[in-house]
Formats: sequence, structure tokens, C-alpha cells
Amino acid sequence: MTETADLLGRWAGRAAVRLAHVDSTQNAARGEAEAGAPEGTVVWADHQTAGRGRLGRTWTDEPGAALLVSVLLRPGPNVSCLPQISLLAGVAAAEALGAESGLPVRLAWPNDLLVGGRKVAGILAESVTSKNAEPVVILGLGVNVNQTRFPESLAGRATSLALEAGRPFDRERLLRALLVALEGWYGRWAREGFAPVREAWRRAAETLGRRVLVEEGLAGIAVDLAEDGALLVKTDAGLLVRHVAGELV
Repeated sequence: MTETADLLGRWAGRAAVRLAHVDSTQNAARGEAEAGAPEGTVVWADHQTAGRGRLGRTWTDEPGAALLVSVLLRPGPNVSCLPQISLLAGVAAAEALGAESGLPVRLAWPNDLLVGGRKVAGILAESVTSKNAEPVVILGLGVNVNQTRFPESLAGRATSLALEAGRPFDRERLLRALLVALEGWYGRWAREGFAPVREAWRRAAETLGRRVLVEEGLAGIAVDLAEDGALLVKTDAGLLVRHVAGELV
């Protein structure tokens, strides 16, 4: 484990820990939180042996090719708004990755980033309790940066920035851009609430206007993002239902 120089000189990344390999940056960041690390502490690794995504899925990476990072947040009472933190992270990541790559990065509810309809990044927000009982959020982001191949199981469903742009990218530069955007959106959310995040998410949304099958077995069109971050789906029967967790098909 090595501590790097400040990535930004502000809270996001001011205490960055870089690892050659780790089971999961989420686990490593949890350890930092338990040790009392400040908000904005970043853990990033060149390779994960047991990376994970939402719903217990595994996250596969090519060593040295992906951006694997977890950020420690201390949102206080706002920890109950965990889905909103995940959505604001998506907005920040889409903004940063789009600006750095020149690619049209889109958002799929609730936590995926897409280029050309294929997944280029994912987000995992987990709430934990520190030793002093203060609620902590570990925000994980995995970005396919310079991968040139994927497992057969992901063929046609995953891509990388390098494959889409036709050139490699500097992962540390991408991390800096991502942290700047994340700090900006996190601060704005804390000051102004979810409304600005909601509007930005809607503009970048790939999900809205698409036909989806929600977990309850209802099919319909995703029509909007609710004021609390739930996905609003108009079913074939004309009902407007809220989808707050699980996957879309």
C-alpha cells in the first residue's frame, strides 16, 4: 500500500491510497473509514481479485487497464438518501468521462454508464457504520478504460473507453477529472438537494423512453425519474408505478 500525493488538494482525493492489487477497493476503503479517515479519502487499485457490483455480482477487470476506485463519504443524516448518492455519482462520472474522452456517455438506471448501448462503467454505493457510530458511505466506481477484450459472457454488453475512442487513456488523469466532478456534484446535492441532480440525470438518461420489465413482472415505458430517485414506469395497463430497487430487463 502506498499513499500518493494529493490528487486535487481539496477533499476529494486529498488522502489517496493506491494499491497494486486488492480483493476489493470497497473493503479497503471500509478499513480506512474504520480507522477514522476523512471524507474524500480515495482508494484505487490496479487490479481487484474479488471486485463486486450491485446485487452480489462480480466485477471483472483486466489488470492495469481499468479505473477501480472507492471514495469515502460522510453525508451525516443524508446517508438515508443512498440511492441519490449513487445517481449523483453517475451524473458526475458521465460528465467527467464524456469530457475527457469526447464520447457520448449515457446513464442507465440505477447505476450503469453506457457508450453505444454497452456498459463502460458501474457504480456501487454501500452504507456502513464507523467505530464512532457515524454513518459512512463507500462509493465505488469501476470504469473500463483501456481494456481490449472481455470475457465471452460480457461479449456485446461491455466496452471500454479505448475501444470506443480508438486510443488509450491516462487513468490518473481520468481519476482527477472524475473526482473534480464528483466533489462538485456532491457539494451541490448537499446544498441544493436532489433537484439539480435529477435534471442532469434526465438529460443524460438512456433509460427514459425505453420499454422495461420491472422486478414485479410489470412491463411498460420508463417515463421519468421521481423527486426521490425512483424510476417511474407507465405500465401497459396505464398505471404509473415506482421502481425503487432491483434490475430492469
